Amino acid sequence: MSIGKFNMVAPCLFGVEGILADELKRFGVENVRAENGRVLFSGDINTLAFVNINTRYAERVLINVGQFTATDFTALFEGVKNLPWEQFIGREDAFPVNGWSLNSQLFSIPDCQSIVKKAIVERLKTKYNISWFNETGSEYKVRFSIMKNEVTMMIDTSGEGLHKRGYRRNSNDAPLKETLAAAMCDTARIYPDTRLFDPFCGSGTILIEAALHAAHIAPGLNRHFAAERFSFIPDKVWREERTRSLDAIKHGIDFCATGYDIDEKCVELTLANAKKAGVEKYVNAAVADIKDFKATDGRSLTITNPPYGERLLDVKAAEELYKTMGQVFTRGDGKKYGIISPHDEFEKFFGSNADKRRKFYNGMIKCQFFMYLK
Repeated sequence: MSIGKFNMVAPCLFGVEGILADELKRFGVENVRAENGRVLFSGDINTLAFVNINTRYAERVLINVGQFTATDFTALFEGVKNLPWEQFIGREDAFPVNGWSLNSQLFSIPDCQSIVKKAIVERLKTKYNISWFNETGSEYKVRFSIMKNEVTMMIDTSGEGLHKRGYRRNSNDAPLKETLAAAMCDTARIYPDTRLFDPFCGSGTILIEAALHAAHIAPGLNRHFAAERFSFIPDKVWREERTRSLDAIKHGIDFCATGYDIDEKCVELTLANAKKAGVEKYVNAAVADIKDFKATDGRSLTITNPPYGERLLDVKAAEELYKTMGQVFTRGDGKKYGIISPHDEFEKFFGSNADKRRKFYNGMIKCQFFMYLK
């Protein structure tokens, strides 16, 4: 089986679409187009492997097999059947189906799954001239999305979500998603000589993502992907793209990231995760309270995700933290700060308005990234 260029789609957290689109353009990827919660692009099997290994912001990389409109099950069946599944799925391969529907006339997910599966089977039966599929070969997870009656049929190439870099086996109670931490670092601007601080380091996600960014270390170098078992992608493609990614790493940079937390276990976790990520030489951590925080004199950047709870007592406690942060986050002398919070009145309690704001979603929680740059 041999295929040339094909369409792909990379889902992402809401608010990250523009950052991901810019990243893909830097990669030299073709036909990049950002939509709500995803970015469309095209490329070949090397592109598929390279993006999986290197993207900091996408949640997955999916092959976009095709799109069509369907308002009833007959249209869904015919639309799926007309797509070129044989370009990707072999006669021995397994192809479980899952998906979602939103604001569409087809809303029963189990019924949609069943019809999609039958349609793919009918297509492959005709193309391979066989009547039964044992599905004992490689697994191709078929994903469908139906949004306002527009159906997108996809094949997952990533396996586990791409935010799972492999370094964070354990985390603290309220972890920040790695892809969001990376987007925050991109927005605040990380350089190879940045002095970075995080006074609420938790499991070290911001510090580690910043270090990976500064050193040009591909976040997917230490993990595997579902598409490594796809029959139409030779093993040499993955070897080539991993080698290319390894060659791009910057060694000997002057980057330093320092984290603090009042919980000793979080400090230990940060250091352990940094070691797993291969950035331990750039990351330090120590036990300290926010009231004692002070960024070093001279140019520095502080990026943080202060704790925030849903219960009234937790919210009140968070507001007190914001007041303290406003006092210890001194301005001037090249000091910059980026703080993410879901609290609508963060600036009121912090004591000053941000120079710049950006809306992000941590999962389904709407947040603002408040940047103090002057």
